[in-house]
Amino acid sequence: MSPREFCRKLQIPETCAPLVEQALTHRSALAEGVTASNERLEFLGDAVLGFIVTEKLYALFPDRAEGDLSRARALVVSRRTLAQVAKQLGVDQVLRLSAGEEAQGGRQRSSILADAVEALIAAVYLQAGMEETRRFVWRVLGDVIQRAPDVSRAHDYKSRLQEKTHALLRQTPEYDVVSETGADHDKTFCVQVRLGEVVLGTGTGKSKKDAEQAAAREALEKMESRQSPSLPY
Repeated sequence: MSPREFCRKLQIPETCAPLVEQALTHRSALAEGVTASNERLEFLGDAVLGFIVTEKLYALFPDRAEGDLSRARALVVSRRTLAQVAKQLGVDQVLRLSAGEEAQGGRQRSSILADAVEALIAAVYLQAGMEETRRFVWRVLGDVIQRAPDVSRAHDYKSRLQEKTHALLRQTPEYDVVSETGADHDKTFCVQVRLGEVVLGTGTGKSKKDAEQAAAREALEKMESRQSPSLPY
């Protein structure tokens, strides 16, 4: 699919095509003769996306506290969310990668897909302006933005666990990385959450934050599986 065809698929102006082509070019392709990757566009797109999502959440949820909005924004702009959007848009099918990166599964790697979406947002912003970018972001992320405050609250296991431990013991859980496995670009972290010397839960994830949430979730599940709201020890 040509960059112009992809622009039509995304419902953005075809004048964006040259920058869209760059936005879909991973840095690994530089080793095979490509002259520009999407790294600078991703840098700009990250900031533009953050502003648009913040602006939209602020307008949509006037009664929500700052903490709720911050968690909602983090959910919307997360690597996981953007990687899912990338697959929905077909970004994974048109990425330009080196043969080596593709052989290592780069076309399905969440970090690469998320970066490409941010680069696409920068391409639209630079070529078509902020209003067109707002429309594009709303088309591809509107449903997530509208649900984000409730979803992020339900999935913020660390905050929920802290509320419980404060209420019961006036203590704050601590999180420790107990192991890291995998290559530098594809690590898996294992984290334990503790109160003092007592391990409440263990979790794994592709980032430390994800592993911490998984550990907190296990701790909460242990607590909620008991008939009383006491701690699991």
